[in-house]
Amino acid sequence: MTSETGAVMTVRGPVPAQELGFILPHEHIYCKLRHADYRYDVPDQFGDEDVMAEEVSAFAELGGGTIFELSVPDNGRAPERLVALSERTGVHVVMGCGWYRANYYLPEERIDRRPADELAEELIREIVDGVGDTGIRPGVIGEVGSEKTWVSPAEERVLRAAARAHKATGLAVGALHAVGPVAPEQLTILEEEDVDMSRVAVAHCETYPHLEYLLGLLRRGVYLMFDNCGQYRGMGQFENRILDLIRELIDRGFEDRLMLSHDICKFGQLRIHGGTGFVYLQETFLPALAGKDVPEATIATMTRDNPRRWLAGS
Repeated sequence: MTSETGAVMTVRGPVPAQELGFILPHEHIYCKLRHADYRYDVPDQFGDEDVMAEEVSAFAELGGGTIFELSVPDNGRAPERLVALSERTGVHVVMGCGWYRANYYLPEERIDRRPADELAEELIREIVDGVGDTGIRPGVIGEVGSEKTWVSPAEERVLRAAARAHKATGLAVGALHAVGPVAPEQLTILEEEDVDMSRVAVAHCETYPHLEYLLGLLRRGVYLMFDNCGQYRGMGQFENRILDLIRELIDRGFEDRLMLSHDICKFGQLRIHGGTGFVYLQETFLPALAGKDVPEATIATMTRDNPRRWLAGS
């Protein structure tokens, strides 16, 4: 939760925003996706604390300071395990809240039968008092969003609840799960709820890499997350296109509205299983951006300043 002093709520308590350091703004540490009917993931894939500590420590060893862990209850959020991991690795962890997207809503959550105000009240209680009786408080609203290229009625309720919780608590909203051209519809719902759009981030922007579309989102005042960095490893032509697109947006003056991350959420993304882990940005993607003549100061803006400003509102 943001305070007047610019603190951000982590799983171990408030931390001054200026101390967050290098930030991964969209990741999943303890993540369960298997209950959705089309997933292929291994059950309890992120269940080993030693493995996850090693993966997160590799990020810290390269200068990483903070991970925004955007899992929510219906895809594996684990507050107490996040506290233990943060204590073990020294990495700040900012925990999310909300409901993910339609195919993942759990029956007991009754999203299709509860009004938006009731959902918002649940979020506000967590944000103010902590999850259950743990006292562990979320620091961001999300990841929430849409399963398809449109917003379902249940997803609209979640978005409106997120907006109302944002207005009541000051927490940022995002990442908005948006694959394909659904983000404008999501943003319209948030605008109808009078959300501060400078506190909203749209995720997965490399999945619909069309310049005019992205410029249209930016004109609405939001942040863009290119948060699948490393997921296209081996697809050199496509990744180079994304690098060029980010460079184009920087050249157009939007460096202060861009964020980068990995969206680690699948078994094969972990280093122990041959994936890129939480270090691909530092080891590969950022050097590639530098090779496109993106200045070091701009890279710092995208990886330190922008996530901090989105979360803390300063």
